[in-house]
Amino acid sequence: MGGLIKLSNFAKLSGYAEMFGQGLAITVMLSIGTVVVGALLGIVLALMRMSDIRPLRFLGLDKEGHLRGPGVLTTLSKFNPLSFLATAYVEILRSTPVIVQIAVIYYGIFGVIDLPTFSLFGITKFHRFFPGVVALGMNSGAYLCEIIRSGIQSIDGGQSEAARSLGLNQNQTLRFIILPQAIRNILPAIANEFVVIIKESAVTYTIGVQDIMAVVQSVKGATYLIMEPLLVATALYFCLCFPTSKIIAHFERRMSRGNKR
Repeated sequence: MGGLIKLSNFAKLSGYAEMFGQGLAITVMLSIGTVVVGALLGIVLALMRMSDIRPLRFLGLDKEGHLRGPGVLTTLSKFNPLSFLATAYVEILRSTPVIVQIAVIYYGIFGVIDLPTFSLFGITKFHRFFPGVVALGMNSGAYLCEIIRSGIQSIDGGQSEAARSLGLNQNQTLRFIILPQAIRNILPAIANEFVVIIKESAVTYTIGVQDIMAVVQSVKGATYLIMEPLLVATALYFCLCFPTSKIIAHFERRMSRGNKR
């Protein structure tokens, strides 16, 4: 084992082609699951951060119903528990390493929950795969929250007023007017986050998820080769990330053309 790369060593890896294929499939499934969890969580967190639910609003008014001046009661009247919780979640998840979050969720939360132990593609166990999806999804949701929130807030407020004048309620306005335009604006950032997810999924091998990097470790232990399996893994990740970014860029251009006059 060493850093010297030999073409003859790649022939030794041919017997592990099926394992690399299974690892690739697990990585794709892991990324798709993460995107679904992250997107749903990101939307919920973004709406929580933009909410205007202030249960202590009455503290900001005096006995005559007038607004109080600056003070403790005025500050408490502005407290929004939903926005506070969402902000705390986003800041904590964005300020801690992914590998630490995965370990905490796998050992701390799912360590006391009995999950099914069936195998996926005969290579990884569900009770390891599912916590990996949840951990990555929670991390991705914190970043997507800010992306989605900025996209929604970039839409001119006059459009919401126009929608209400046409009889649309708040949910209909968000669904049919605001979100479609916001998604168009934030598509490049979402695409970048998806590519980041594919690459960050590699850390799940630390909890036993048999993705591409886990296969590299297995091949390394069996053949005492390290550089050649790593180069194969590099090529597989490139084949996942590069076409994905190009496909999304293609749809982004089509959507932008449809927006031009």
